[in-house]
Amino acid sequence: MTQRYAKKRDAILHAAAQLFNQHGMKGATLSDVAGRVDLSTNSITYYYKKKEDLVVACLLRSIEVINDIISSAAEAPSPAERIRVFIRLFVARLARIQTGDAPEMMAFRDVQTLASPHSEVVYAAYTDMFRRVRRLLASDAVPRADRVALNARSHLLLTLTIGAMSWSSRYDPEDHELVAERMSDVLIGGLAAPASRWGSTALDEELAHAPEGADTTQDAFLRAATALINEAGYRGASVDRISARLNVTKGSFYHHNPSKEELISACFERTFAVTRRMQMIALKASGPGWDKLCAVARALVRFQFSEHGPLLRMSAWSELPDEIREDNLRTINQLGQRFVSFLVDGMKDGSIRPLDQMIAAYQVGGMINASVVLDRWVPDITAENAVELFVRPLFLGILAE
Repeated sequence: MTQRYAKKRDAILHAAAQLFNQHGMKGATLSDVAGRVDLSTNSITYYYKKKEDLVVACLLRSIEVINDIISSAAEAPSPAERIRVFIRLFVARLARIQTGDAPEMMAFRDVQTLASPHSEVVYAAYTDMFRRVRRLLASDAVPRADRVALNARSHLLLTLTIGAMSWSSRYDPEDHELVAERMSDVLIGGLAAPASRWGSTALDEELAHAPEGADTTQDAFLRAATALINEAGYRGASVDRISARLNVTKGSFYHHNPSKEELISACFERTFAVTRRMQMIALKASGPGWDKLCAVARALVRFQFSEHGPLLRMSAWSELPDEIREDNLRTINQLGQRFVSFLVDGMKDGSIRPLDQMIAAYQVGGMINASVVLDRWVPDITAENAVELFVRPLFLGILAE
């Protein structure tokens, strides 16, 4: 490989990762990438024959960068120190990307849209990366024998750290060390003040009996479409696949839904409505902020695995058509801001320890979103053990017994 070839290939990967992050894998084309690097589309195909080949190359490069960071973190003497180094180096890399001193990394939100054989290549590399992260956590606090709990916590650490790609640009690059320190503080120390206890309250019971929507044909379409978007992306959730999942004809689909686009918009609205309803019930309830935040997080994760679930993964917004993308992103940010209110209330009443409320809110929202795919790492996951395996470690600390 010549130096000129390698330089041009790296420029293509950088431009492609930027475009895929901005518009989703399906929303960016090879001609878009070619325009960014002053090449013709035919010249791009000299390096990557298909767009899917380029997507895989971008994702594998991101995994390679993260694996290098994991290798450095693995040299630290304890799980807590390994977590701190992993987060610090990853956030430092994001700061270098923000200042233009490092090439773009492609986010992993489009992985599920890849078809065979490209998906197998990426999933194999991602699984290897996951196992490396799991070794960072292995210790007396999380015994190797307890593989189920270890898998859940590894998924939590990896997804919340990678999730910083979606919000770190809101901070000045010079603040990256402080951001990493505060992320580590939340993940290792949890949210609870010393006197707060983990356990269901009357508010959990109230949220469990909140109305979940009518058991109608339209609601069945919403649940099926939501599940398919989570599995295969916005474009992968075709009319044919949604109809097949419900064992109905395309004619029946269009009898109940004017278009796929309107059904997908309704899926977002349904997820927003469920989240908003849970949050508002808790905001109006009496009691400490800790109990309210715990109850809402537990209720939303339980909903994922209930007969009424799942919720739509929030990262799906990037795949939406431009005309509806911004409105949905605005609502996502507004709902995320409510978690800040619970954290502030908890710090005021002493039930939540002093911490960075905004970064903690990103972690709570990210955990709820990441629970959508928890079954990939914990095959026998249920509404109840998801709460103990996935919600509890964030609230009490990822290394807590």
